[in-house]
Amino acid sequence: MKIKKTILSAVFVLGAMGPSVASADAAASVASKDAFTGSSYCHMKFPAIREQTLGTAHPVLKETDSGDIIDFYGPCSHDPLGKDEIQSQVLQVQHRRGRD
Repeated sequence: MKIKKTILSAVFVLGAMGPSVASADAAASVASKDAFTGSSYCHMKFPAIREQTLGTAHPVLKETDSGDIIDFYGPCSHDPLGKDEIQSQVLQVQHRRGRD
């Protein structure tokens, strides 16, 4: 019985850490981040999300040397793997496919 509790608690802790680890990975792959003095407004450059992972539960950023860089101006709290960014990039992919 103790083993089941231990395993269950370990699974719970790892599940809770998963999103924060993904967010930390996204923050680590930001190519540049410049905050404007006295505001929460930033200029960030980060790689785009891999197209194959856009519709998945765990999107992944491309490599920083891929050349597919997002030039973002907005709040410093913006998450490169957040819901808003995923939605924006899905729309960009749909528009690109519509033109082709």
